[in-house]
Amino acid sequence: MSRLRGGVLERGGAGSPWWGRTDAAVVATVLLVMFGAALQVARDRETVAGPAPPGVRSVPPAELVQRAALSFEAVLADLYWIRAVQHYGRTRLSGGAARDYALLHPLLDVATTLDPRFDAVYRLGAVFLAEPPPGGAGRPDLAVALLRKGLASVPDRWQYLQDIGFIHYWWLRDRAEAARWFQRAADMPGAPWWLRFLAATAMTEGGDRAGARALWRLVRDAAGDSWMRGEAARRLMQIEALDALDGYQRTVDRFRERTGRAPGSWRDLVAAGDLSAVPVDPAGTAYELTPFGAVALSPRSVLNPLPAGGALPMRPAG
Repeated sequence: MSRLRGGVLERGGAGSPWWGRTDAAVVATVLLVMFGAALQVARDRETVAGPAPPGVRSVPPAELVQRAALSFEAVLADLYWIRAVQHYGRTRLSGGAARDYALLHPLLDVATTLDPRFDAVYRLGAVFLAEPPPGGAGRPDLAVALLRKGLASVPDRWQYLQDIGFIHYWWLRDRAEAARWFQRAADMPGAPWWLRFLAATAMTEGGDRAGARALWRLVRDAAGDSWMRGEAARRLMQIEALDALDGYQRTVDRFRERTGRAPGSWRDLVAAGDLSAVPVDPAGTAYELTPFGAVALSPRSVLNPLPAGGALPMRPAG
């Protein structure tokens, strides 16, 4: 009932509670909304265990619902959120490859228009929208749009920035854009320190090693405990190793172009004057050179695994 504060329960003239007023229109509206809520709950209970009914076939425009809501935006927002969850659940459990989530975004849009600060709708609704079929709508673009709508209403909510970053990372596979959103989230007051870790890792995976290096240095220098400093230092060595791998691979490729064969070992490159010694990574372990001329980090290196797909905490299955 706390969501109704400022709405039904606290409205009234001259400090009197709403139930002490004789305004028949107010009483009638309250009863109508309560009846609608009770009817919705009854319908939900009847359909949980049975086959999915046809359900809602269309959703009115959010602005129209808002104008008709009078003082009951919070109640109606809850009802539309219930309908959105119900629509998502029924569709997901309906079976078959073709599952239609077409009403999901309109329902979420109405709920967040009625209550622009409805946190659960933004965050969970974005997951429902972004999840690929058949488990979700497969619309990460609409998920981002929903979270942007939340940011417009609550600009200091760093969680929405973080969630947009995860959508770009997991579903849009855009590491550079994910890093940008993680960094924006990390810059918000009260945001946790580990967001900078996510931003720097995504930068590295997206190819922005210079940006990632600068961010890891910032984390290392500002770290409040030894573990954070050590982890940041290790990530900096990983970026250094990635740069070195690229350089040594170019050296091997030049040797191949000049001799017509891949070097059999690092000693061939040392003997040819291409290298002065067997190269080692920043942690002191020699790089590997495969028989096909590919340079790689040794499996024995403490720098494994280097940043690549999956370095961020992965979303639970299901």
